[in-house]
Amino acid sequence: MAKFNSTKVSAVEATKTVNLAGGEAYAQSAKLEFVSHLLTSFVGNQFYRTESEGIKTLKALISNIDDNKFLAKAAIFARNEYGMRSVTHIVAAELAKKVKGESWTKDFFNKVVFRPDDMTEILAYYMSKYGKPVPNSLKKGLAKAFEKFDAYQIGKYRKENGDIALVDVVNIVHPKASPIITSLVKGELKSTETWEAKLSKAGQDAAAKSEAGESLEEVLADTKKEAWTEMITSRKIGYFALLKNLRNILQSAPGVIDEACAMLVEEKLIKNSKVLPFRFTTAMREIESLGIDGVRKVVMAINKAIDISLSNVPKLAGKTLIVVDASGSMQGKPIEIASLFASVLYKATDSDLMLFSNNANYVSPNPADSTMTIADGIQRVAEGGGTNFHAIFQTANKKYDRIIILSDMQGWVGYYSPKAEAQAYQKQYSVTPYIYSWDLAGQGTMQFPERNVIALAGFSDKVFDIMGMVETDKNALIKRIEEIVL
Repeated sequence: MAKFNSTKVSAVEATKTVNLAGGEAYAQSAKLEFVSHLLTSFVGNQFYRTESEGIKTLKALISNIDDNKFLAKAAIFARNEYGMRSVTHIVAAELAKKVKGESWTKDFFNKVVFRPDDMTEILAYYMSKYGKPVPNSLKKGLAKAFEKFDAYQIGKYRKENGDIALVDVVNIVHPKASPIITSLVKGELKSTETWEAKLSKAGQDAAAKSEAGESLEEVLADTKKEAWTEMITSRKIGYFALLKNLRNILQSAPGVIDEACAMLVEEKLIKNSKVLPFRFTTAMREIESLGIDGVRKVVMAINKAIDISLSNVPKLAGKTLIVVDASGSMQGKPIEIASLFASVLYKATDSDLMLFSNNANYVSPNPADSTMTIADGIQRVAEGGGTNFHAIFQTANKKYDRIIILSDMQGWVGYYSPKAEAQAYQKQYSVTPYIYSWDLAGQGTMQFPERNVIALAGFSDKVFDIMGMVETDKNALIKRIEEIVL
């Protein structure tokens, strides 16, 4: 047998692999796998992969891709467009270790920083893994990043109790001298306008009044009410903080619910916040069981905010089949995202909706219902079970121009890919639909050869912008990243 001059393997066979569920699958190209991982990972445990395994996979991808500029651009895209945080901190730190002497790296470390605490996180990861010295390019890039932020932002994210505080970053990277930096180093820069600071002061004031003989419980309730009222009426609370604290506001300051709801549905605030869609459902779950006045108004506002946040759905000509993976590995965050995006697409396009696990079934929600109502309905009937991609094409009963599959791509029923069933469906209905493989877990595999599908990934509404391009260029996601200037 020849050792080095082995028999050629076809392109299709060369991409075959086995996914984490043990089923036959197709490997993604290294760049697409990296991007899929970046846009779907919160550096936490997933059904098929622990947090440490996820970090190990990410580091391996970084090591195996020679195009370091692409890695950097993908991290900038993930942080600034998709709002992904921890995963981009890892990429930045690993590139600081991997890339030496390249002039573009300083610009990268500056651009990947979206908030001041990105700097503390990047340095904390780098120093925990590689210690000192910190590379000069990383120091120069972070030093430049300080210039993007005002005193409020620097004070808010000074991270005094972290292993690496913002003042430590100053001492390591030596940014350009300014009154803000001087105040930070002297310990004089305190942000008293954040909701955390306001509530902390409310607690301190309540304790002081309690010592004077007043009821601590009553005083604390009054000071919290004053704090929330002041923050909302003056609009000194960030959008994500507002969303996260709706329960507290309802309970402590019901008098400002109208103002809070007005903020919730303000399009500019929503679009600038980079709040990921599933955060709205989390907020909804926090308040929907409260039996107090104001909940109805807030629920209505959240529903409207979801529709605004996901309003950039492209116009898709023809007939669409939207398919949601309802299997066991999708439970939790993936099914929340899948149901949200599916409901938005269902409302906005001429489409049918199908759920699959062990089998596949059409479902027909009322498209006039709210996005959340349809999404909740999908989640209620998501039964868990296996992941049978074959059933999609065995069940599809008409001609579709596109088939959008929202899944973690861990098909295993039958242990072979659904390629044959897809081809049989195409032959029966004399159609060659676009097949969207929308990866919600970044596990690194697909159920079809990459050249035959449009690959999407991510939890952000920004994926809809990509959808508007891909039917003319299926590599639009990768090209969008390549267009970033470094």
